[in-house]
Amino acid sequence: MNSGLLRRLAAVFYDSILLAAVLFFSTLIIMPLTHGHAIASGNILFKIYIYGICYLYFIWQWTHGGQTLGMLAWKIKLKEINSERVSVKKATKRFLLATVSLICFGAGFIWSLFDPDKLAFHDRYSGTFLQIVKD
Repeated sequence: MNSGLLRRLAAVFYDSILLAAVLFFSTLIIMPLTHGHAIASGNILFKIYIYGICYLYFIWQWTHGGQTLGMLAWKIKLKEINSERVSVKKATKRFLLATVSLICFGAGFIWSLFDPDKLAFHDRYSGTFLQIVKD
């Protein structure tokens, strides 16, 4: 396994922990609406709400500095091909494609092992790439 993929997976792990905390507080915020009762597991509005929070978590950070906190810790920065900044449109496309990748058991990350430029599926088809940040 290449070191770029290991860094990427480590950043995903860090961001998963941070995102879990964000989702915990996002759920806490809406608890008064349920009068303290549990939200049904099949509640589609809650699923959309949680997915929206995840979207905002990543899109905001990718378009405002190019790094999530996990990426910052592992010295990785998201860039758009031919541009220093990542647009909301490209970040959204990357987020949606990464979602598909995760649903397919991480196949988009495995893709990077065989890609000539070591790009993950969601980077290849969103016009983005990850750059190692030098100190």
